[in-house]
Amino acid sequence: MSLPVVVIVGRPNTGKSTLFNRIAGRRIAITEDIPGTTRDRNEAHVSWKGTEFKLVDTGGLEIKPESSIQRQVKAQIEHAIREADVIIMLADITGGVTAADHDVAEMLRRAGKPVILAVNKADNARLEMNAPEFYELGLGDPVTISAYHGRNIGELLDRVVALLPQSPAGTAPAPAIKVAIVGRPNVGKSMLLNAMVGDMRSIVDETPGTTRDAIDTLIDFNGQPVLLIDTAGIRRRGRVEAGIEKYSVIRSLEAIDRADVALLVLDATEIATQDTHIAGYIHRAGKGMVIIVNKWDLIQDRDVSRWDEVVRNHFKFASYAPILYTSAKTGQGVDGIMPVVSSVYQERMKRVQTSTVNSIIQQAVAAHPRPKKGKQELRIYYATQADINPPTFVFFTNNTGLVHFSYRRYLENQLRQAFGFFGTPLRLIFRTRGES
Repeated sequence: MSLPVVVIVGRPNTGKSTLFNRIAGRRIAITEDIPGTTRDRNEAHVSWKGTEFKLVDTGGLEIKPESSIQRQVKAQIEHAIREADVIIMLADITGGVTAADHDVAEMLRRAGKPVILAVNKADNARLEMNAPEFYELGLGDPVTISAYHGRNIGELLDRVVALLPQSPAGTAPAPAIKVAIVGRPNVGKSMLLNAMVGDMRSIVDETPGTTRDAIDTLIDFNGQPVLLIDTAGIRRRGRVEAGIEKYSVIRSLEAIDRADVALLVLDATEIATQDTHIAGYIHRAGKGMVIIVNKWDLIQDRDVSRWDEVVRNHFKFASYAPILYTSAKTGQGVDGIMPVVSSVYQERMKRVQTSTVNSIIQQAVAAHPRPKKGKQELRIYYATQADINPPTFVFFTNNTGLVHFSYRRYLENQLRQAFGFFGTPLRLIFRTRGES
């Protein structure tokens, strides 16, 4: 079932691409220059409060284009409008209502599609006061946003979702779990991907990436769509050659950024320092991690307990990550990967009630000496889970400067003991009470 389409339209320089990147949750980089045009349209799949849609960015709309390039851009925008289910018309509050805005609004009214007027660059309350003048465009209540700072983007998306066509009951597809397969060169990433796909025999689609070297393969696992992202090997920084290899590494890191879970593939015959560096990037990016010790068929001593200890010593900061032993060549252990990935993803989506979080944290505070500085002692007033994927907890304190690294780790361990969060890092944010 095709996704509904939301198109961003507006005159030049209103911040359409910034809004697109903000909603998409990542910077969509252009990697090819096409003679005669800049990137005409960008697309991204977006999920908001359980509703998925395709978001389309467009070039600046010139109603009366004077150049060949402008005419091509306009043609692309008109095509996007015809496909749209909802249109976001983006204006610029710092420039006020312009004649070009009136032209765009008139064109959109003729299209007969639902239109939401978003007024961008409203970075503060003073600028928001200029919003009423945009009523003259005749597109209803304007929603003031700042794409750059992320202000009111949630309100905008709420209005978008409310206007999208409803999927028939039971037909809405589940969001795909995005899984990046990463590691050093020659550890068996692509062979592992082929083994995973071949064992499951359920390929839905296979599309080579257009803006990256990664290859996206969509499979089905027990009714759950899973997007496997194969990537180029990530070398040590000093060994990366300029040009294509440099950009391949960049795209591999971008694959981690857009993934929910990363499979860190190791060569069992040689665990290297670079493996630890890659794991560190996954950890800092807040992604779920499964450590895959590949080429297990080449190992004589297969004492898993001893190997677990060796691997854990290399990745002490990621003690939450499960370890699997596989041979992509023989297929050994490959069928165990997706059940673990699915479990890690579910842990990342877990949400705990604030009252339960506070109960565990207050018990933890009472059971362990609190950090002090002079006569001042750390106090934690309350804690709450603010987000999922990754699980994020916010602690309100009397002084964030009193939170030592060791105490932060202690609180994280208490959360894990109580709630699990298998396979995923946790984000702990400390705020002094009264901070926004």
